[in-house]
Amino acid sequence: MDRRRSTEEGHMGGWQAMTERSGGACVATLPAGREIVIPPGGCTGWHFHRVRLDAVVVAGTLTRVLHDRTVEVHTAGTSFVEPAGMDHIHLGHNLGTEPVVLHVTPALPVGTPFAIPTPAPAGVTRAVCGQHAH
Repeated sequence: MDRRRSTEEGHMGGWQAMTERSGGACVATLPAGREIVIPPGGCTGWHFHRVRLDAVVVAGTLTRVLHDRTVEVHTAGTSFVEPAGMDHIHLGHNLGTEPVVLHVTPALPVGTPFAIPTPAPAGVTRAVCGQHAH
C-alpha cells in the first residue's frame, strides 16, 4: 500500500490509502476510507463536506467547533458523524501533545475534493481558532 498526500487535503494534513494494480496504475482502495493526521497544535480550518462522513478517532483528542459554535471533544476510540453540506461547516483542533489520527469513511475517488474550505461563520472570533477566524 502506498500512502499519498491528497492535494485537496493539504490544509488538513490528510492521507489517502492507495493500492498499485497491474500496469503500475494506483487506485483508491475502497471502502478503506482516509486517514487524517492533525499534528499537535494543528487546526483544519473551516470547511464542509459534500457527503456524510463517519469518523473514528484512532489516536489523540480532537476538539471540533461546529457551525453554531458548539464545541465537541472526541477522544481515542470514539466516533462521530459529519453531515454533508454548507449548513454544517466546522473545524477541528488538536489541542493535545500527540497527533490526532482519524479514520474517515466513505473514501472518495481520487481527485474528488474531500473538504471544501469556507469562511468562518458570522460571529466567530480568533479565540475559536487563531489561525482561521476569518
